[in-house]
Amino acid sequence: MKNSLYSALKKHSQTGTYPLHMPGHKRNFGSALPYDIDITEIYGFDDLHSADGIIKECCLKAAEIYKSDSAYMLVNGSTCGILAAVSSVAHRGDKIIIARNCHKSVYNACMLSELDARYIYPPMSKSGICGSISPETVRAALTECPTAKAVVITSPTYEGVVSDISSIARECHSRKIPLIVDSAHGSHMRFCSFGKSGEPISSGADIVITSLHKTLPSLTQTALAFVNGELVNRKQFEKFLSVFETSSPSYVLMSSIDRCLDFLKVSEKSFANLEKNLSAFYKRADKLNNLKIVCSDPTFFSFDKSKIAISTANTNISGVELMKKLREDFRLELEMAYPTYALAMTTICDEPAVFKQLYSALEQIDKSLKSKTCTAFPSLPKPMKIRMTNAEIDSLPIIDLTKEQAASGKYISKHFVYAYPPGIPIVTPGEIIGLFEYDYMEMLKKSGVSFRSV
Repeated sequence: MKNSLYSALKKHSQTGTYPLHMPGHKRNFGSALPYDIDITEIYGFDDLHSADGIIKECCLKAAEIYKSDSAYMLVNGSTCGILAAVSSVAHRGDKIIIARNCHKSVYNACMLSELDARYIYPPMSKSGICGSISPETVRAALTECPTAKAVVITSPTYEGVVSDISSIARECHSRKIPLIVDSAHGSHMRFCSFGKSGEPISSGADIVITSLHKTLPSLTQTALAFVNGELVNRKQFEKFLSVFETSSPSYVLMSSIDRCLDFLKVSEKSFANLEKNLSAFYKRADKLNNLKIVCSDPTFFSFDKSKIAISTANTNISGVELMKKLREDFRLELEMAYPTYALAMTTICDEPAVFKQLYSALEQIDKSLKSKTCTAFPSLPKPMKIRMTNAEIDSLPIIDLTKEQAASGKYISKHFVYAYPPGIPIVTPGEIIGLFEYDYMEMLKKSGVSFRSV
């Protein structure tokens, strides 16, 4: 073996490439692997799945800081929390309403329980970023499907788009069903002035899952789940959490959660500095002629400004090409790119110089670009779904689909097909891959977006 994972990671850490991506600690919270605190459930250190000691105290601390009724530590990332949340509120064959731009883990939860998922769609902004899910869209979906057991949306989204959680929660609660919010990218929001509007816990969501590691100084895979109100059976949620979360939780990861929570108690200055740095960056970015920083749009209820979404829609390069330029020419590694934009993630661990470095790079690139007329980015596909069981879908043969076959509207997807990141399915198992879906995927491929099919 020429290289080990550890040595490859160490080598990368010495290249000087700056991480404008997750995890939120930006590699500033220690450098050595902490073997000395890697233990199991020995005497005095509690049990994550039956906490009544030091782990329970940590969960109570999280609930207090985030102003929630109940909190749970997650060491399998937000994914295990989402799987447990959906499984705890709906059972085999039940109907559930989910936003089409939800993460694949929501779809996996629906697939595992064979739920009848009814989709609601966000509008598409001119920059190609999905907008907010509106309360009116949720109300219409609940009217059309009055037996739905829950509503699931993502807020903020990967790109930072926030929905009107208070109004959406009222729509759900008027029908006595819970609202689940995947807030994996929003663990920092309640501590920022720009995050107060739409923060899901204070806005009435019943289950909120958030990844500490994405936007705060905590190790990868660390997350929290919050349960509020009386519409969710906590025992049922805990039961499924024990199914989907490891029975051998890492004490290194749990201690990282605890340290992050302690930091949040004294973090007011750090968040003030982040907002100061972002304000200065956005003010400079107004001078760009071709590239545009997206922080508002008629389709957005609100926006997380720590996500720097750089639109290339009016230029002669794609978001993927911009990401490559920043990596190769300026040693700045972004979080993700799509055909019409690229995304940089900033946190309290980014120093002021980083924001200046990013703007300087964008300014130089901007001068080399040519403007073009922006063409509307297509909305998310809305493929027809054939009612099939998991077993029936698994028995389908696999072929390499041609455009002509897609145009016939007779071919069904056996797998989830999604661009990663962000992990939002374009087609799901049992859906027809028509000409629009085929062309949508081809457009993404030509732009350099990577695909996965599972």
